[in-house]
Amino acid sequence: MAIEKEYPMTKEGKLKLEQELEQLKTVKRKEVVERIKIARSFGDLSENSEYDSAKEEQAFVEGRITTIENMIRNARIIEGNDSNTDTVSLGKTVTFVELPNGDEETYSIVGSVEADPFDGKISNDSPIAKSLIGKRVGDKVSIQTPGGEMSVKIVSIS
Repeated sequence: MAIEKEYPMTKEGKLKLEQELEQLKTVKRKEVVERIKIARSFGDLSENSEYDSAKEEQAFVEGRITTIENMIRNARIIEGNDSNTDTVSLGKTVTFVELPNGDEETYSIVGSVEADPFDGKISNDSPIAKSLIGKRVGDKVSIQTPGGEMSVKIVSIS
């Protein structure tokens, strides 16, 4: 039997997935079935682009449902609010200063399921997070990114 992949996530991230799953099952699935019914009424299915489009959307929705169910089933809830703020770890928020110009950036390190860099949440699999995990306040860290190497100094961990 294959070992299932574990999906680290916060309680909020799991709740978000559960809400998306519910919406897909109760609303989106019904909408797609209705689109297929309407497209079938147009006649010849061999040249019916509306039918093809609806079937493709149905496949996408069903695939997403399966994916989310798997993620929820294999979720590992991470607690970022424990009292240990000595080292950077999954679930923590870290603030660092880019060296030498001093631009300060703050990110929460979350599982890949929840990652949203525009919202300040980076995946534990990202180059930045991988380089920061295990480090302490005051540490200088060299990070290899797709855009090149950058050096940072950790200012705070919460």
